[in-house]
Amino acid sequence: MVSLIETLRSLAKVRVLVVGDLMLDRFTYGKVERISPEAPVPVFQIHEQKEMLGGAGNVVANLRALGCSVSVVGLVGRDAEGDRVEQMLKECGAKPMLFRPSGFPTIVKMRLIASGSHLSRVDREESLPSLQKELPRIANIVRRFVQQVDVVLVSDYGKGLLTEQTTPVLTGVCRELGKQVIVDPKGVDYAKYSGATLIKPNLKEFAQATAATLPDPRTPEFESRLTELALALIKRLNIDNLIVTLGEHGMALISPHATPPFLRIPTQAKEVYDVSGAGDTSLAMLGAALGCGTPIETAMRLANAASGLVVAKLGTATVTADEVAHALVQEHEHNSLSFLPPERKIMTLDQAEQAIRHLRQENKCIGFTNGVFDCCHMGHLSSFMAARQLCDVLVVALNSDACVQRLKGESRPVQDEATRSLLLASLEFVDMVILFDEDTPMHIIERLRPDVLVKGGYTIDQWPEARFAQTYGAQVVTIPRVGGYSTSNLIKKMK
Repeated sequence: MVSLIETLRSLAKVRVLVVGDLMLDRFTYGKVERISPEAPVPVFQIHEQKEMLGGAGNVVANLRALGCSVSVVGLVGRDAEGDRVEQMLKECGAKPMLFRPSGFPTIVKMRLIASGSHLSRVDREESLPSLQKELPRIANIVRRFVQQVDVVLVSDYGKGLLTEQTTPVLTGVCRELGKQVIVDPKGVDYAKYSGATLIKPNLKEFAQATAATLPDPRTPEFESRLTELALALIKRLNIDNLIVTLGEHGMALISPHATPPFLRIPTQAKEVYDVSGAGDTSLAMLGAALGCGTPIETAMRLANAASGLVVAKLGTATVTADEVAHALVQEHEHNSLSFLPPERKIMTLDQAEQAIRHLRQENKCIGFTNGVFDCCHMGHLSSFMAARQLCDVLVVALNSDACVQRLKGESRPVQDEATRSLLLASLEFVDMVILFDEDTPMHIIERLRPDVLVKGGYTIDQWPEARFAQTYGAQVVTIPRVGGYSTSNLIKKMK
């Protein structure tokens, strides 16, 4: 939680270059009270009109709302709408470098909204003429801007700026200068993004790009199939990481540099008013966080939080760093049960089951881990922190003293169950502690049916509870052990 807030405070120092398709979004608000006598269509009465930066411009607006310094390379027409886009970019504090070819109109998307609901959308756009002759100029401009920033965001809406010729110029310059380039892709052929640091498609886009049918994200086979396809795409494109956004199922990171290579971050259920621009908000937050050096898992959590806020706003909207921080604090206080004193986090199975029943009504993701945790060390803490990243509520099942003596001998545990359970309950990332006498926590898992099971150093074949959890669709995650930490070695040292 602290690292998330610290990252948000650091965003004002980040310098970002956005390259992408610029648009002008017009929102026309009104009401419909009758049907036209001329044709069976509603008569829309206009009350108010608003204009916002659209496409890559919305990424820019989101970055500025987060406090980042932003430069933008894009394309608009030589028309009044192009002038308006350039003016709005400057008004929000961005530094624009715009190509303005003749005969190409600025892309305009007008939405008619009646009583809070979208009635219709009217688009004006034409095919972009070839930019082949502009490649040397584009390369020079991109190089000048890339040298001055921390991270580059590519917002591709498939409108003609980011082609098979122009995109490799950009990624090549970024690779040469050692700058991260984060891509929100478009289309089915991702070859032009080869060499990018990270590509962020949604699940539908990813399925189209890999020409594959994926299982439902709630099924056990989803993780392995997505990982297989993503690793193959990463290798073919020579990229470092892939993030697939999964809508209400969160977002998944697939990285060949991580063990395991798959990580899913759950989303937070929000009342959705409008999904316009949610992907832009996610890209902006993800890129800004990576630009200030934060770990990718932390950047994903912030991106999830920001996009969850923006869908609750009407129209192409932005969120500020303060809004995200406030939402994270509220979510943490609500989800982690941190308002409870530590002793009240220690629950019977019946109490935990009742609490989880209420949490499920709010669509909270329940995580689970278990162990003896006799001498709580860095390995245990790392495991808890990693587990809490994957869920809204973390349940820890703790072996009782009698159980530990049966499993490990009369000399264990070193600390009694009362001490161990209170120690765990005092940790902010642990929400419930349940003592159990049985040799395994299988009965707890059967009752609680957690959504995510996490354990350090165990493979699935060594973990019967995980195999059972997979039968009802739970996500199972094994976390590598932190080297150099062992309870047995600690006890030997103390002796």
